[in-house]
Amino acid sequence: MATFLYRLGRFAFRRRHFVALFWVALLALAGVGAAGAPAAGNSSFSIPGTEAQKAFDLLEERFPGSSADGATARVVFKAPAGEKMTDADNKATVRDTVDTLAGGSEVARVTDPYQGGGVSRDGTIAYASVSYKVSGMELEETSREALEAAAEDARDSGLTVEIGGDALQAVPETGTAEIIGIGIAAVVLVITLGSLLAAGLPLLTAIIGVGIGVASITALASTLDLGSTTSILASMIGLAVGIDYALFVVSRYRAELAEGRGREEAAGRAVGTAGSAVVFAGLTVVIALVGLSVVNIPMLTKMGIAAAGTVAIAVLIALTLIPALLGYAGRRVRPAGEKSKLLGGGRAGKKAQRPNMGTRWASFVVRRPLAVLLLGVVGLGAAAVPAASLELGLPDDGSQPASTTQRRAYDLLSEGFGPGFNGPLVVVVDARNSDDPDAVFQQAGDDIKGLDNVVNVSPAQPNKAGDTATITVIPQSKPSSVTTENLVHDIRDTGAGIKADTDADVLVTGATAMNIDVSQKLNDALVPYLVLVVGLAFLLLIVVFRSILVPLKAALGFLLSVLAALGAVVAVYQWGWLSGLMGVEETGPIMSMMPIFMVGVVFGLAMDYEVFLVTRIREAYVHGEKPGQAVVTGFRYSARVVTAAAVIMIAVFSGFIGSSDSMVKMIGFGLAVAVLFDAFVVRMAIVPAVLALLGTKAWWLPKWLDRALPNVDVEGEGLRAHDGDGDKDEDRELVRV
Repeated sequence: MATFLYRLGRFAFRRRHFVALFWVALLALAGVGAAGAPAAGNSSFSIPGTEAQKAFDLLEERFPGSSADGATARVVFKAPAGEKMTDADNKATVRDTVDTLAGGSEVARVTDPYQGGGVSRDGTIAYASVSYKVSGMELEETSREALEAAAEDARDSGLTVEIGGDALQAVPETGTAEIIGIGIAAVVLVITLGSLLAAGLPLLTAIIGVGIGVASITALASTLDLGSTTSILASMIGLAVGIDYALFVVSRYRAELAEGRGREEAAGRAVGTAGSAVVFAGLTVVIALVGLSVVNIPMLTKMGIAAAGTVAIAVLIALTLIPALLGYAGRRVRPAGEKSKLLGGGRAGKKAQRPNMGTRWASFVVRRPLAVLLLGVVGLGAAAVPAASLELGLPDDGSQPASTTQRRAYDLLSEGFGPGFNGPLVVVVDARNSDDPDAVFQQAGDDIKGLDNVVNVSPAQPNKAGDTATITVIPQSKPSSVTTENLVHDIRDTGAGIKADTDADVLVTGATAMNIDVSQKLNDALVPYLVLVVGLAFLLLIVVFRSILVPLKAALGFLLSVLAALGAVVAVYQWGWLSGLMGVEETGPIMSMMPIFMVGVVFGLAMDYEVFLVTRIREAYVHGEKPGQAVVTGFRYSARVVTAAAVIMIAVFSGFIGSSDSMVKMIGFGLAVAVLFDAFVVRMAIVPAVLALLGTKAWWLPKWLDRALPNVDVEGEGLRAHDGDGDKDEDRELVRV
């Protein structure tokens, strides 16, 4: 591996014009494809194998033309104080609004509040339901403008008018905080690499990689049914790992220069050593992201594969474009320890004689490993305590900021019709195999009325064939409550009894039931996912480190950091701690897919730092140093760079906390905190403490397994044969730039 990558690095350095042209052409090609592609919408949300999805598919089959997957809007009206919605003037305003909305080209139907029971008991609140022929993200802007204009006209008459539903759903924005995150990354790179030019290389290559990845996703969005958040999450992860991978290669290049090697040789060795770590670190991230497909939720699978593709591009760019750009930069990228005058180069010589911070910290940990280990474990354990109170759910209008019209409409409906009105349950009764379908429909409605937590059960609405009917059930509790979840299970238990008596299927669907089924499916998939991903990565790390205990320690450390990060997410987004600082306007259940998505991504990123840090330690150990000294040596060369990489990742992820999308906001915070815990507590404290305690046992591997495993040579031992090669032709190559 190291020898192959060494040759690849030297090739890219020598043939830099060809390599640079290839990546620029690829970026241009992806850009052209994205420019001509239709805009990404919402990925069609489906959860195969669940009752809610089965009922939804049955509705599509038995009620053709019902636009079950179309966008919906609820236009909610509230009368001024002292008036009612049944007053003549207010009634006329509402009906004018309904007539106006019905004229839209994409509107399937509009229900009149006065004919469909859409007026509250006290007469102060009414609502009109609007159903569209297309999904919320596919709506033409003119349709949204017409909806908002109709509401504004009704407001002019003195009514309070708000709009709920997904018809006003827009593509999420990440905000200016993302730019601030990149700015922080740039500052960290300048401090770490000692020059503006060297710092610019990781940023440039990361932006190129993310540009290719996001443009490709945009170009394929319509064809592959990729959601609008897919490209945002891919850019989040791709940008972070792209900067980090490039940083490790550039840092190793400067270290090789400091040892007196020629520039082409240094580029080859940087790719052969740091590049090997990049390959295996990237593989762990890809495994974790692609492994999300085991959950069998298509949207999550597509998000994982798209992000994995962006990570793969980041790896390839670090191995090829970075050495090519180093060739262009020439002597303007200085050896490690030699900084430009702008950054205080005159003091470099004095500082070089003193042990750096990484050396001093590692020496301290090696002297007191047990105390450091206990402190790290107890600290992360304390941070993980809130995770025991984790409540899962999917966002609805009730989780929107109070300043939005969707949230205000949600609150008005709760006020006028009860909390459960915002989460109606749709019961689908399939009586095709029954002798008397009408009797089955009546029995189902009567049985559901007798359940606890039920406010209203609508009469059965059969299809044209008369063999299938829908029944709308309004719970007493709000959609995200445990009581509503229990009601869904009670209805399904009742349906099982009807099935036994009449051979009719009773299925529960609707947004609330979908959310419950998604949460259950994700919970059921978490353990198999962990076994698959951690198991594959464990085997991969055994090959990399040629050890049993080091990969085991890496996996256990990851579990600590991810539990602590989940605890932080619960504390902020569910409990409301520091919610004002984090821009959280509304607390509530944690998004259902958050734990499993964070587990996947954080595991991959955690293994990044494990690979980069421990390969440097193993390199020193393989070259003859004692275990404790090898830890200190590894930290001397890698702690500064790993710290910088972690700060960059935290900055990039934190930038997404400013997103308008609640899922992106929560994932950005969760990943930032997870990297903070994993890099600075697990990898920088617990890892060296454990290695110091284990000593030579850390690198133990059964002889039969040692013979069976392939030798990937991540430490670059095979490069010793190339000592001195290529050092004589560097100046000749540089003049060609």
